[in-house]
Amino acid sequence: MRHGPLQYVFSALFIVQMYLVMAVMAIAYVPVALLRRDGAQIAVHHYTSWVLWTARWMLGLRTEIRGTVPTDEVLICSKHQSFLDIIMIVNATPAPKFIMKAILRYAPFLGWYAMRIGCVPVDRGRRAEAIRQMVAGVTDGTSPPGQLIIFPQGTRVAPGVHVPYKVGAAVLYRELEQPCVPAATNVGVFWPRRGILRKPGLAVLEFLDPIEPGLDRAHFMKRLETVVETRSDALMREGGFNPYGISHDDRGA
Repeated sequence: MRHGPLQYVFSALFIVQMYLVMAVMAIAYVPVALLRRDGAQIAVHHYTSWVLWTARWMLGLRTEIRGTVPTDEVLICSKHQSFLDIIMIVNATPAPKFIMKAILRYAPFLGWYAMRIGCVPVDRGRRAEAIRQMVAGVTDGTSPPGQLIIFPQGTRVAPGVHVPYKVGAAVLYRELEQPCVPAATNVGVFWPRRGILRKPGLAVLEFLDPIEPGLDRAHFMKRLETVVETRSDALMREGGFNPYGISHDDRGA
């Protein structure tokens, strides 16, 4: 297993090829994404498969999906630690679409494909306006069916850092009247939200038991946070990280 400077070298090479291949695949799949309703989904699934494969042989970073992968129209509320958990959710689910920061619409390649698969852009700022945009985006009938993914903490959160859960997840749970599938992960132990180094190991994303519709806001939020945080802590310990080693808030993510 590689350690030290060599792992940094392979990490840098991995990042460069990951974004180069993103550009190449994005251009190559434009005709398919334009002509077929599911063309953009085909493109993003092929790309995420490439990233996971290259992470394994270039970095020694293996990935594993646990639990029952949701395939119906559901709300997925996932722990978010780095770009890797996005890649894993997209690769695992048949028709993923995200609540995403509005500015990502303008990201090269990624933004156009995100809109094609049905992602809902939301402007960060005043909470009431952001919630209004979010609800309108998922209930106006223009978004294709699939698995709607939201990160209830609203940002990437490093392992061991506490960031409160936001009310947007509860609003969607109430408005959609669909089951909510919580998801836990430990990917930040190996693929941090910042920096170059990608560590070898087993990154896990686990789909947990669904929360059926009908809970009030307070009970839903408490249950969601409890199951996601408890299971994510267990997965991080499995990955060799003590989730209680850091206690300060990291609100600059």
